[in-house]
Amino acid sequence: MTFTPGTRPPGPDCTDAPAWGSPSTLTQYIAKIKIEGQEDYPAEACPPYYYSTATIDNFTITATLSVGGAAGFAGAITGTSAVFSANVTAGSFSSNSKAFNIPHPSPNKEGVRLWHGCLEGPEYGVYVRGRITNQKEINLPAYWKDLVDVRTMTVLLTPIGAHQNVIVKRLDAEKVYLQAQGGMPIDCFYHIYGERKDIDPLVIEQAEVDTDP
Repeated sequence: MTFTPGTRPPGPDCTDAPAWGSPSTLTQYIAKIKIEGQEDYPAEACPPYYYSTATIDNFTITATLSVGGAAGFAGAITGTSAVFSANVTAGSFSSNSKAFNIPHPSPNKEGVRLWHGCLEGPEYGVYVRGRITNQKEINLPAYWKDLVDVRTMTVLLTPIGAHQNVIVKRLDAEKVYLQAQGGMPIDCFYHIYGERKDIDPLVIEQAEVDTDP
């Protein structure tokens, strides 16, 4: 058998190539390789590559993760705290507690932040509220009929100024029809609640899932 040398062009091979090998079982820091500054980099050497797109099986952040653009996560995310300064979009989201945290809106509270906890319940509920005066029909939002299961709707009325014996005469996906004693003028606040029908109902009790990495 005669050895035939390769025909690779002379000089270094600067082709970008994917990484390969077996996955490491060690939990360790990513090593930073020292590269000469651009002005001191040898002209005859291959230009260095940097990671623009990367894939990793498991990733542990021990301090702070800063994301300058969009971030997509296909699996579970476990942590003690997270701060987002832009929009967050997710198919579903769960946590031990939910709150908003904003700079205090009062001008005499500089340096203070305002916290509010989110109201929680055993359903994916939505609501509308307002005040109705000298009318007998509450018009629901146009999207309500496509979003809410009418069978789950409840209506809370609070008369203003005098007892009016206001009742819900009937309701449908577009309106709530009211009636007052003796046909007297209606003036009341209203809260209308309903459960979403565009997604599966919330399963209230679920088996515990281990999300530890």
